[in-house]
Amino acid sequence: MARIPRTGLTGRMTEHPILVTGGTGKSGSRVVSQLNNKGVRVRVGSRSGEPPFDWTDRSTWDAALEGVERVYVIPFDGELLTRPFVQLCEEVGVKRVVLLSGRGVDVAGYAGENSAAGKTHIDGEDAVRTCRLEWTIVRPAWFAQNFSEGFFLDAVRSGELRLPAGDGAASFVDAEDIAAVAVAALTENGHAGRIYELSGPRAVTLAEAAATISQATGRTVRYVPMSPEDFVAELVAEGWPQADAEDYADAVSPIRRGMDSHISNGVQQALGRPPRDFSDFVRIAAAAGAWPS
Repeated sequence: MARIPRTGLTGRMTEHPILVTGGTGKSGSRVVSQLNNKGVRVRVGSRSGEPPFDWTDRSTWDAALEGVERVYVIPFDGELLTRPFVQLCEEVGVKRVVLLSGRGVDVAGYAGENSAAGKTHIDGEDAVRTCRLEWTIVRPAWFAQNFSEGFFLDAVRSGELRLPAGDGAASFVDAEDIAAVAVAALTENGHAGRIYELSGPRAVTLAEAAATISQATGRTVRYVPMSPEDFVAELVAEGWPQADAEDYADAVSPIRRGMDSHISNGVQQALGRPPRDFSDFVRIAAAAGAWPS
C-alpha cells in the first residue's frame, strides 16, 4: 500500500513527538531526558517503547514514525540500516533528522578495513547528507561515560584498565554535551547542514584517566598498556569470540596511533559554551556511585 506523505507543519513542534532511536542508551537516554526537561514530547525508540522500535525488525519502523517530524538517529552498529530508515523518513513526512555518527569517519586509516561500526557510520552519513530532509550530523570523540557505564566500566571496577592504547591520549567528551548538541539541532533553527565534531576541552591519557578516577573515588585504578595481540588473546581466553575481541582492539587503536588526541570545537559552535572537562565528569559520576568501593 502506498504511503501518503504529510505536508507542512500542522502545529507547534511540541505537538509532534520527537523520535529518539536508541532512546535507552548512553546518548539517547540523555536526549530523552533533556527534551523532557524542555517540555518537548518524546517517543522513546526501543524494543520496550510504545510503540516498540527494533532496528532489526522493519515492521516496527512505520508505527514508531507515525506523527513524527524530527528524529534522532543512533545507528545500529554492524548493519547498514540507516539508509533505508532515512528513506522511510522521507516517505512518511519527517522534516528533520539528527544523526549520531563517530569521529574519524572522513579520516583515512582511522578505522580498520573490517570495522563494522566504521562501515555503518560511513554509509549512514552518506544517506543523511544526500537525503531531502533537514539534517545535522554529530561526530563525538570517545564518550567519557565509557568509564562509568560502557566499555571500560568492568575494568575500572576491577582496578586494572587493561587496553592496547599505548601512551596515547583521547579528548573524551561527556555524553551530556553530546545530548545537548543533539537537542539543540532537533529543536532550534540554524543547525541544518552542519557536521559537529565533538570532544572534551583537552586530551587525557588512559593513565591520567585512571589516576583521576582513583583520586575521586579513593580506590586504586591503574592503567596497564597491552599489545593488541595480548589484548585479543586475553579476551578470547575470557570467552569472547575472536572477531569481537579483534573489533574491540581495532576500536581502541586510534588512541594508540595518536589519532584521538585532537580537540574539536563542535560543542562551542553548537551551544556557545565550552565542553565539560573530564575531571568534572569523573567528579559527578563518582558522586552518583558509578564506582562503588
